[in-house]
Parts: sequence; C-alpha cells; structure tokens
Amino acid sequence: MRGSGVILTALVTLSSAALIYHRAHPAIETQWVTYTSGAEEVRAFAVMPQSGGVSPAIIAIHEWWGVNDWVQQNAKKLAKEGYLVLAIDLYRGEVTADQETAHQLMRGLPEDRALRDLQAAFAYLQSRDDVDKSRIGSIGWRMGGSYSLQAAVHLPELAACVINYGRLVTEAEAIAQIKAPVLGIFGGLDRGIPVKDVRAFEKQAQRSDKNLTIEIYSKSGHGFINENNARAYNAKDAAAAWEKTFAFFAEHLK
Repeated sequence: MRGSGVILTALVTLSSAALIYHRAHPAIETQWVTYTSGAEEVRAFAVMPQSGGVSPAIIAIHEWWGVNDWVQQNAKKLAKEGYLVLAIDLYRGEVTADQETAHQLMRGLPEDRALRDLQAAFAYLQSRDDVDKSRIGSIGWRMGGSYSLQAAVHLPELAACVINYGRLVTEAEAIAQIKAPVLGIFGGLDRGIPVKDVRAFEKQAQRSDKNLTIEIYSKSGHGFINENNARAYNAKDAAAAWEKTFAFFAEHLK
C-alpha cells in the first residue's frame, strides 16, 4: 500500500506538470495581404486565430533570406498562442536560400524604406477590426531582430519588442525613444554580436530606465533558434528561447 501511494503521488505530479506545459492551441487561418507603404503596395503573410473577436497582434520580421517557410512557420507558431501575426516582406517578394544572394538582398535594402514598411505594417494592423490597437508587438530574427529594435525606437505605441540576435544601438538618443518593454535573446558564442555589445546596450538602456530583459545562452552562437541553420542550431536553447518569448508576449500583450 505504501508503494502504491508513492506511485499515485508520482502520477499526480506528472499530471500536474503536463498541465503546466500544455497549451490549448486555437485553429488558425493564413492569407497573403497587401497594404500601402508610402506610394508602394507591399505584401505580408498574415496568420489569424479562427476564434474570432479581437486579438493582440505581432509584426514578425524575417532574416536575410526573406519570408521563407521558416518565417511562415514561426508566424503560425505565434498565432497559435492567440495573436494575429503579420510576417512583413521587406524584400518585395524576393526569397533565397543562397547566402551570397541573401547578403546582397540585405545590403540592398534601403533602411528608410524598411522603416517606412514597419510603420505601414503597424498602421495596417491598427486599421483592422480584429486587432487590439493598444497591443501590437514586434519580433525578428538576425536582420529582422535589428528591425524589431528599430520598430521599438520609431513606433512609440509599440507594446512589446523581441530581438533575436539582431544588431543593436547604443546611442542614448535612440534608446531614449523606446517606450515598449524589450526582450533581447542572444548567443554567448556569437561573434557578430558579441556579449560586450549586448552589455553595452543593456547598460545604456538601464541608464535610460528602460524595461529591458536580456537572455544570453552561453553555449550558442548566431542564429541558434533556426533549426535549418545546421552550424548553429541548439535545440535546447532554441526551445528555452521560445518559452521566454511566449511568456514575454503573454505578459505584455494579453
């Protein structure tokens, strides 16, 4: 009987743990949408919960490859958490798997146009009846992480910002413009964005009394969240980073 009690206690514990980590994912639907950015018509991959009603929203910003399948899967992953996700296309339809082409696309992207596209994406989401206009966040990876931070700098109404190993700013004037809570996720082995640069950004943000959370995964390098990045992917750290992201958006957008 005593042994049975131990087994029962273990089963209850395991059941409780399962409940803690289980999420009820709503059904989603996807579509490509278009909207105006300056004088241009641009497009984005939109993913919406089918539950109806009004949802918080997230602008998702791609890596230097463009709006590929991986970015679209990430948009779906976030939408299943209850957000309307807009994966914006900064490349005007260009997508590549070739590193040299991706480098050229990134270098050829006018920064002022990209910022205008971010502002247009935000305005588009605010225009939708199914979006909570006061709860719009941003997330990006690599190049997109840099632009997620730029969204926080240039969109004072942004409600939350996640940077996944994106290029940082340390200018006091730029950081002073940030109103949104920021989560920064970085790899401790990242040579492109070394820890010293992350700490410099963190220090300046603290001086400006910003709501900033930094997560550094000491055994990971640049791009460690992307499972298609065979040289850098770290499954354990990627899962932990996603959990931090889900919790951060739940705290600030729901």
